[in-house]
Amino acid sequence: MTDWTAFDVAAARDADARIVDQFAADPDRLARMTVEAAGLYLDLSKQSWTEAAFETCLDLARSAGVEAARARLFGGEAINFTEGRAVLHPALRAATGADFHALGEAVSAGVDAVRADMAAFATAVRSGAETGATGKPFKAIVHIGIGGSDLGPRVVWDGLRPVDPQIDLRFVANIDPRDMAEALTGLAPETTLVVVVSKTFTTQETLANAEAARAWLAAGLPEAGRDRHFIGVTAAPDKAKAFGCARTFAFRDWVGGRYSLWSAVSLSCVIALGPDVFDAMLAGAAAMDDHFVSAPLEKNAPVLMALAQIWNVDGLNRPARTVAPYAHALRRLPSFLQQLEMESNGKRVHRDGSPVTRQTCPVVFGEPGTNGQHAFFQQIHQGPQVVPAEFVIVAKTHADAPESPLWSNALAQGQALMLGKTTEEARAELLASGADAAEADRLATHKTFPGNRPSTAIAMERLTPGTLGALLALYEHKTFVEGVIWDINSFDQWGVELGKVLARAILKDVSAGGPSATLDPSTASLLTRLM
Repeated sequence: MTDWTAFDVAAARDADARIVDQFAADPDRLARMTVEAAGLYLDLSKQSWTEAAFETCLDLARSAGVEAARARLFGGEAINFTEGRAVLHPALRAATGADFHALGEAVSAGVDAVRADMAAFATAVRSGAETGATGKPFKAIVHIGIGGSDLGPRVVWDGLRPVDPQIDLRFVANIDPRDMAEALTGLAPETTLVVVVSKTFTTQETLANAEAARAWLAAGLPEAGRDRHFIGVTAAPDKAKAFGCARTFAFRDWVGGRYSLWSAVSLSCVIALGPDVFDAMLAGAAAMDDHFVSAPLEKNAPVLMALAQIWNVDGLNRPARTVAPYAHALRRLPSFLQQLEMESNGKRVHRDGSPVTRQTCPVVFGEPGTNGQHAFFQQIHQGPQVVPAEFVIVAKTHADAPESPLWSNALAQGQALMLGKTTEEARAELLASGADAAEADRLATHKTFPGNRPSTAIAMERLTPGTLGALLALYEHKTFVEGVIWDINSFDQWGVELGKVLARAILKDVSAGGPSATLDPSTASLLTRLM
């Protein structure tokens, strides 16, 4: 297990260190704590660590065996040991002709074949060569999935979609019929392609929505050729075909759901964006893979991101983190990260089954930057809890971006969190604005900012397919490194299962006309009220 002794000593010693003072104490701080990789620039110099604590965190990563664990990941070993699976999403974005193996099985040729099939199908749909039952080209796609089968493709589509796309791509995840109704509104069955994404093709929410879409198609199309409107993406192709999918695209069980956007799970995006755009995104992610594998720990972007979070969570008892993308196209990033990080590392036992004795994954939340400034930023500036912030900054977000740049807000927020404002400074400002002494005394504490609140900045020139791929891969590897240091399995998700099992039991009670004797009083009462 990881040796936390020196880390805990450093945390106790430096708990009250002022971030702003560290730049004078360590003239090389900016060079030491900034990294450029795969088109991204990371600045971790506004984090709460001193130079000594920074080095201690690197020692923590070494003691945890991050480098050896990384080799096992890329080597295709069964690092998801509770399910006996390799975790090999880097194979999905490797260049054609790579040589990845999962549990000893060569898999790259299969990845290349599926990628080629996706590109060919996407090209046929986009050109009009692939048509629906009535011979008309497809103008819209309804993508049905949930969890990683939804959040990954959504963040890709929102990040890269044209303002006026050739193909209208809509997503359905919620089992609430309203979600499907909104997605289908304004669409015509004869020009709509439905893509159903489910690893097992047994997910309750996805199949319920797929059945609704199938009924909608049946009501508007002749039977002959109707199945051409229904595509399955799955690791269980026989089940997809039995459900009525004319064509299926496969991915393997070594592709975890929240790591699957690089696979056929993003078929809808490949069609709507074009294969070249998707390939460029894969190349950006592969560039981050190369950086993660080759860069020394002290200049390794995913490693430093992970260590900053662990320093805040376990060293300084800060159990939440906010992510603020200063780009409308990245508005889904916080939601994507909630699943990636909290489903991966929200664990209560170590790899050997013993209870964790430290905090693991923090609560992750966020909104696009300027929106968040008018909502929860009040809390992160003046609330009693310290919430580390992450600013994702795009220099040029749009061709018509105004001369007053959006990113100036991100820089100002990071600076304000670090510097704060003393009561004396607030009082002097009030006096300078014309307030009398009594009024200045009354209001000064209300306008005081404690400061010394950490942030990380991730900057890029533009949000391109390559930089988006690199950004998402950065967060994947960050999540992996944290799991290694916390000595947990980042690649299973048993916490998702219990609620699903109980939901099926409650549905049986609904079918039976009332609650069973085994239900607790509260749940039984609610069921009766809602029936």
